[in-house]
Amino acid sequence: MSVATASSQTSSATEADPETLGWMRGFPPPADRTITFQNGSFRNFPELRWAWSNIRQLVPTVNVWRGAGPASPLPRAEQDIGAVASTTMDGRPMTFAQMLEETYTDGIAVLHRGKLIYERYFGALKPHKPHIGMSVTKSFTGVLAGILVAEGRIDPQAPVTDYVSELKASAFGDARVHEVMDMTTGLAYTEVYTDKNSDVWGLRRANGMAPIPPDYDGPTTIFDFLIAQKKQGEHGKVFAYKTVNTDVLAWICRRVSGLTLAELLSERIWQPMGAEEDAHYHVDRIGTESGGGGLSTTLRDLARFGETMRNHGRFNGRQIVPSQVVEDIACGGDPAKFAPAGYPTLPGASYRNQWWVSHNPHGAYMARGVYGQGIYVDPKAEMVIARYASHPVAGNAANDPVTLPAYMALAKSLMAGG
Repeated sequence: MSVATASSQTSSATEADPETLGWMRGFPPPADRTITFQNGSFRNFPELRWAWSNIRQLVPTVNVWRGAGPASPLPRAEQDIGAVASTTMDGRPMTFAQMLEETYTDGIAVLHRGKLIYERYFGALKPHKPHIGMSVTKSFTGVLAGILVAEGRIDPQAPVTDYVSELKASAFGDARVHEVMDMTTGLAYTEVYTDKNSDVWGLRRANGMAPIPPDYDGPTTIFDFLIAQKKQGEHGKVFAYKTVNTDVLAWICRRVSGLTLAELLSERIWQPMGAEEDAHYHVDRIGTESGGGGLSTTLRDLARFGETMRNHGRFNGRQIVPSQVVEDIACGGDPAKFAPAGYPTLPGASYRNQWWVSHNPHGAYMARGVYGQGIYVDPKAEMVIARYASHPVAGNAANDPVTLPAYMALAKSLMAGG
């Protein structure tokens, strides 16, 4: 579905503004303005425009501590980039500001050469409030795993079962760690957000992001869900985007480090990065973080992480992520393994350690999440874009035709000094 089609069937971003609609206002809020987890209303549009900025009011979470130190500086050099022009993939003229409205942006921060040049908030999001990153979470898990690889604590060539023996009888019983990192495992699991019978809905029930129906007898924890996965096809042959890979990778990180994912992220990235606010993960029914989609952060802290990546892992006066980890991601995976997956908005792209690599002329690479979440790193233009959104359509095929041309146009404008 194109953005234009989606917009013609639903309210515009302005019409669906959660502040204007008055979701969850009042003591108690009116019944027709109440959003809850148990009835699933938090996943409906336009309710999700409020929900994605208020996850802690809906599901259990665990903190990612920012530490006791000061927030790292994020110097400002404001530019009015709203008029920067682009052409969408379907040939429509678009300004940067129009792109934000059309794609239901909740917040966007643009860094150029390490300076914050543009920061805007819409809807329910505020500078101090965390917004759920959805599958942007995967890229954090990938970097944590990469750090442990660089330290020699994880061997990418080793069998998964060397670290998590509980997966021996599952689809991952004969998979290797690098196949999980790059999502080239052969799994029966399906991830179709519009199909309530797809396995991704079972994962959501297991990880705590969907209610358990009364007659449900499936897994109710992440660990139990992973153990039950079945194999289909061969490992290592083609890329297939399946969140369970990331949750296996997170399990390996926990087992190797002896830390929860929240503790590991706090210790290795959030504290040394000088995050401005705590982050948080939503957790399953035994308190296990969703490593594939459960992280919420503030927009500026998301931008700090993107800038850390752009600077080859260095930020806040220190080397936080080993440079070889970042360079390995930026170089990308095998486009031939990626191509059969069929992403028309990402021609020639690849997937490497939980990041999407464009292989475009600027060498841009991305962290991406449903409903429009993202980090866009453009090394050539020295630009980082952090974006949170609440689009009515989950898949990024609804965002890409508008956002990706706008990002490239902005990058070229900044490089030209405009």
